[in-house]
Amino acid sequence: MNRAIPVVIAIVGLGTIPGSSLLFGPSAQPNVPVEFRPAWTEFKWPFLVDQWGMGRAFVCKPADCGTEVKVYVRPKNGFCNCAPGDIDDEELDRVGDKELMAPEAVASGRSRSVEIASMKGRSRVFEKADTTRARFLSIAFHDRCDLIVAVATFAPGNQDAVEPAVVAFLNSDRMVRWLKWLTL
Repeated sequence: MNRAIPVVIAIVGLGTIPGSSLLFGPSAQPNVPVEFRPAWTEFKWPFLVDQWGMGRAFVCKPADCGTEVKVYVRPKNGFCNCAPGDIDDEELDRVGDKELMAPEAVASGRSRSVEIASMKGRSRVFEKADTTRARFLSIAFHDRCDLIVAVATFAPGNQDAVEPAVVAFLNSDRMVRWLKWLTL
């Protein structure tokens, strides 16, 4: 009789293991990418006021973005080359608010074409020349002579996930309404 109790407990225990994920959730699987679901919260513009004024600042916490991502957006009306066509790498380097993050930063590659709320522009990743090797993404897009610049800061190694998330955020209803209001 004493021997039967451990056997019964073992059989019952083995029978509950397949159903345990229903109670405790699925077990963690190694090397499965974390789902990227950005949630953006606005915070106070942290930079000194310059000739372009203040913009809007947003943060996505590591729990939602895998790492902290901060996005700074502001208009530079009348500053853009008003000729139709895309912004090129040279103009993006000139107007892309690089001086707010790190004037000595270097581009880590060529820029890419972006479209924000039917406005054409470019995005480019820069790497700071300090010991942190932190990266930031500069995006500039325009509607005629109205230029909008966004800069996103993030930890190294997250560029592939961050860039599409920032572009999607800039294309969100919340931001498109504000951008349309700016370019009236």
